[in-house]
Amino acid sequence: MSLLELVSQNYKWIITLGVLLLFPLLVRLQQKIFEKTIHGRVDPHRKQRAQLLLKVLLAIVLSCVLLVFWGIELRGLLVLGSSLFAMLGVALFAGWSLLSNLTSFLLMFAQNDCRVGYWVKVIDGANFVEGRIIEMGFMNVVLEHVDGHKVLYPNNLFVTRPVMVLNKPPQKAKPIRKILGPKK
Repeated sequence: MSLLELVSQNYKWIITLGVLLLFPLLVRLQQKIFEKTIHGRVDPHRKQRAQLLLKVLLAIVLSCVLLVFWGIELRGLLVLGSSLFAMLGVALFAGWSLLSNLTSFLLMFAQNDCRVGYWVKVIDGANFVEGRIIEMGFMNVVLEHVDGHKVLYPNNLFVTRPVMVLNKPPQKAKPIRKILGPKK
């Protein structure tokens, strides 16, 4: 059996192995492009999460390419794609959806107006929540109140509500002392 016959019989496996070996190179290329794009404007936690998300997206795209190459019908992938598109629509427009928190994370990452360490006031009608941002996760933003309490605020609400970025930390509220009883 010659080398040409061996290659022609096992070309699918050879191309699959080539794609698997190409994946780390594509990840490095994607990271270099990402680094040039952001120019150090993002805090390390958000940068790490965004790189993880980009790696997962690259793996999904390469997996789809391999599935098509192995003979999986495009109709099946189109059904999968349309389902994902519908889920993305729900994620963007349904405030009650957990996916909306993930897409809001991507919007907050791209917007980059609020960073870890900033003091913010999130206004929700007549009420508000204020604190220092100590973490920006996939699902929520963690605020530390002046009193030391932690507030977990969902990303979809953080994106859709007005947010004031404060120049300085808010003052602690002084307790109001009322004396019960008749006036003297």
